[in-house]
Amino acid sequence: MRKFTEDTLVLATHNKGKIHEFEGLLAPYIGAFSSSLELGLTEPEETGSTFAENAIIKALSAANESGKPALADDSGLAVYALNGDPGIYSARWAGPEKDFDMAMEKIHTMMGDTDDRRAAFVAVLALAWPDGHTETFEGRAEGTIIWPPRGDAGFGYDPFFLPDGHDKTFAEMTREEKQGISHRANAFKKLQSELFA
Repeated sequence: MRKFTEDTLVLATHNKGKIHEFEGLLAPYIGAFSSSLELGLTEPEETGSTFAENAIIKALSAANESGKPALADDSGLAVYALNGDPGIYSARWAGPEKDFDMAMEKIHTMMGDTDDRRAAFVAVLALAWPDGHTETFEGRAEGTIIWPPRGDAGFGYDPFFLPDGHDKTFAEMTREEKQGISHRANAFKKLQSELFA
């Protein structure tokens, strides 16, 4: 396991919601960070068949282009009644317009009247260095799909995901509340204990 000793890091994402979430997680550990969005880096095609493969593709692309270590995540919603879909295709189900209201409605319709409302958000973080070395960490948040969606914080599928043990959806939580339990935060805790300790 390679320790992270540099003082700058690139967030390998063009998603403003993820950038905002990462900034809160990284602030205690990293002196300076920028994003692929700010740097105008390429958004690589996600050709992997798993969250880990796609996270590595994004992290390596940003590390190679920027010449700095890069942190990427690939994450999505796995609905058990839909055999884990949309999974790695979660963003693509929202279409080119990133219409997550439409994507949530699609999932709700596909689930029909099933009693199995269980789902999990899954995130894999990949940290890549310009020399090609990578480390990956997976986090999960288990919960239930609710309808209709609730809340206007967060992003993506947050409004209709109710995490276990809570009465607020991810989209009804403050950033701090969500960071305490989210899939991304759980993956980050593993990364932090291994790489920043």
